[in-house]
Amino acid sequence: MVSWGDPVAKNDARTELLFSYGTLQLEAVQIATLGRRLAGKNDALQGFELVDLKIEDAVVVALSGKAVHTMAKFTGRASDVISGTVFAVTPEEIRNADKYEVPAVKRLAVDLKSGARAWVYVDARYSPSQL
Repeated sequence: MVSWGDPVAKNDARTELLFSYGTLQLEAVQIATLGRRLAGKNDALQGFELVDLKIEDAVVVALSGKAVHTMAKFTGRASDVISGTVFAVTPEEIRNADKYEVPAVKRLAVDLKSGARAWVYVDARYSPSQL
């Protein structure tokens, strides 16, 4: 089940969890965006499926090496699961990740399959508030 809110409520106040299923897993993107290489754990996001999103921002394309990124689309179906990695990051790193993401993307707090509460970037066209 997907739930929304602030992940800090369930995690240490000095760190937040960030779930990535795409380019934020790439070392080059992590270093350019967050200033360090992240170590994470495998996890999964339930109730979402992947869709393509064309990236118009030349800086983001240069960092990721991709003009099309895959984005999480909310479906609400338990059978839809996206595998990825969950990282412990600082609130400042979350703000830096927000700057990296394009306007067509929205950051939500979700409960992952492991039970961890984390931020995730999703396709704003299909976020739960649009349903």
